[in-house]
Amino acid sequence: QVHLVESGGGLVQPGDSLRLSCAASGSTIWYAMAWFRQAPGKEREFVAQINVPGDATNYADSVKGRFTISRNGGENTVYLHLTRLTADDTAIYSCNVPTSLGDYWGQGTQVTVSS
Repeated sequence: QVHLVESGGGLVQPGDSLRLSCAASGSTIWYAMAWFRQAPGKEREFVAQINVPGDATNYADSVKGRFTISRNGGENTVYLHLTRLTADDTAIYSCNVPTSLGDYWGQGTQVTVSS
């Protein structure tokens, strides 16, 4: 089992930056961690993914060049650095760990971009 706890969300203005964190714990072997987001009235969408060594990343086109995913291996924590935020980035951001036993999700953290 994998337990995920996100933090770092908040209310920011357009153009601002935020750093989200996802701390993972548990005994199940996992190979990658991803961030997803769900805006009000919309389907959940993939944002970014990083592998366990931290040397391979993947981003949704909508965030490429603005968001950066990174991993602190020593602490089993994955970060998502959000820059140049717009109102379209407003959503609940959740981290996800896919494993052979199924997908694990955190509770999510709210990011609201508003002037």
